[in-house]
Amino acid sequence: MFKDIAEVKNALAAQQYIATDEIATVIFLADKLQKPVLVEGPAGVGKTELGKAWSAAVKRGLIRMQCYEGLDETKALYEWEYAKQMLYTQLLRDKLSDILRDTRTLAQAADRLAQEEDVFFSQRFLLPRPLLRAVVSEEPALLLIDEIDRADAEFEAFLLEVLSDFQVSVPELGTLKAKHLPLVILTSNNTRELSEALKRRCLYLFIDYPTTEAELRIVKLKVPDLAPQMAKQAVELVQRLRKLDLKKHPSVSETIDWARALVMLNAQNLDSQTMENTLTVLLKHEHDVQRAQRLLSEFSVDDDDQPEGDRGVTSRHRFPPSKR
Repeated sequence: MFKDIAEVKNALAAQQYIATDEIATVIFLADKLQKPVLVEGPAGVGKTELGKAWSAAVKRGLIRMQCYEGLDETKALYEWEYAKQMLYTQLLRDKLSDILRDTRTLAQAADRLAQEEDVFFSQRFLLPRPLLRAVVSEEPALLLIDEIDRADAEFEAFLLEVLSDFQVSVPELGTLKAKHLPLVILTSNNTRELSEALKRRCLYLFIDYPTTEAELRIVKLKVPDLAPQMAKQAVELVQRLRKLDLKKHPSVSETIDWARALVMLNAQNLDSQTMENTLTVLLKHEHDVQRAQRLLSEFSVDDDDQPEGDRGVTSRHRFPPSKR
């Protein structure tokens, strides 16, 4: 367990995750109080990455459950391997005469068969899904429930029971209790409102798009080969794009992808041609691309207008500094 908040920040930084004081505080408290963390925010701001970094920082195995519409408890808990059971049934048929050889009555035969029930109803036929894996894990684990807002409200209600006592009832086997209480982090992109009951059981954290300074630190950490000035200009453009009325704003992960693309293309500066050719790395809707192109033309500086010695180099005034 973490000794203090500073240790949390350092541990996450060692996993290449830059945590704010608020993030580090919530993780510290969740670790101490053994409570789930509900992380909400726009897509692509690092919610899932926080779960991965936390898992690695505390050296716990990561068990991830991706939520989707139609997910129910049977898909989240376990399945029976019926094909395997059928194979054992065939084996029983072959051995049945040997098992019942010295029985004299039907009751004796039934009792003898009952002794073999564990062969057919045991965990050897149980195919655990993420929730059950977290419960029966032999080692302490971290359960990442990703995009819980995509699941139905009925599944959310079922999840409350599991998070309350970390035990699962399997009709054929009885109640299975957690050997080690897992750490739990749930993420949500705010596509629907989650229940107050779920929020009440969790520590709450909202992760928004980072500030210019924070995003620049992330880019420098994730894409160290990108020239510092290029990184600064790229981040400033992304920050300005997020202020536009877009169908989908560029996420932090897309900023990182764009920075890596610039390195792969061996771009020397953010000239208009480079930006137009790579803009779709950031934006995924034609309407958004057109809006962004108008922004680029508004702030672009033609090479002919620059001093001869500066031609081919992007002006530092191409994108006015973001005030965010």
